Amino acid sequence: MSQSLRVIFAGTPDFAAASLEALLASHHRVVGVYTQPDRAAGRGRKLTASPVKVLAQSHGLPVHQPASLRTPEAQAQLAELDADLMVVVAYGLILPREILDTPRLGCINVHASLLPRWRGAAPIQRAIEAGDTESGVTLMQMDEGLDTGDILLTRRTPIEATTTGGSLHDTLASLGGDALVETLDALAGPGLAPKPQPDDGVTYAAKLSKAEAELDFRESASTLAARVRAFNPWPVAWCSLGNERLRLWLAEPGEPASHEAALAPGTLLEPDKEALRIVCGDGVLRVTRAQLPGGKPLDVPELLRARADRFTVGTRLGTSDGETSA
Repeated sequence: MSQSLRVIFAGTPDFAAASLEALLASHHRVVGVYTQPDRAAGRGRKLTASPVKVLAQSHGLPVHQPASLRTPEAQAQLAELDADLMVVVAYGLILPREILDTPRLGCINVHASLLPRWRGAAPIQRAIEAGDTESGVTLMQMDEGLDTGDILLTRRTPIEATTTGGSLHDTLASLGGDALVETLDALAGPGLAPKPQPDDGVTYAAKLSKAEAELDFRESASTLAARVRAFNPWPVAWCSLGNERLRLWLAEPGEPASHEAALAPGTLLEPDKEALRIVCGDGVLRVTRAQLPGGKPLDVPELLRARADRFTVGTRLGTSDGETSA
């Protein structure tokens, strides 16, 4: 067994908590945990601890929640932990050079993509949205750039036709935890040979917004199906159904009959046994799970049994004025 490393862990959401859990199950020692300050959440806007904080406190670990790591006080506090290494997973704060240089072995990051593809904030969703057939996690030696550091370890997983943002998140969270422990074991023993990221293939995963979740049926069915899967469970793709929003949770591309191809994009066709069928600029979007306002997400057969009156054949889906969105 390799020697035990003294590790500072920095992360905030569920994705990061999976790596912390794997680290806690290893023989390496977590000497401190950094996470974002508690945030107001829910209808009552109650201050809520991050998943990483909850996990750390359940293990009796010291938790630090500075608003910034740029102050001399925050940097001195981190240095006092005398760590060999700092692990960063979806932390949410920029690490200045002073922090990057503090641990003996520097800082490493668990990133949810195959770098240099999908640097940035939303690599999981952007990979699905773009139609990628593969994703993975990259363990990276951090520098001051945006996900530009040298690669230490990569682990891959396929993106299937049914993969959603949520399912890929969970797969990569587990894969990232295992890869993190493997990386730490190597760094504590024979070491790893960092590889510079190639200049070719760089893409950036922009942060998700609610505004981009509205579907434009003038796009192709394959494009829209990928977006629906990518935006499940957040921000959830939607379209207008009269004056209401219909949220689309699962969809796949289908082919129209010859007479259907000439209909306007957004036209609701006769459903099949499992799906709503919507005309697109190219092809037909088969929606297999959807949600009406005030209801819960339902598979389409159940939705139609409850509210078939809302899905009249020939209805035009789009914005509230009956036109497809621009």
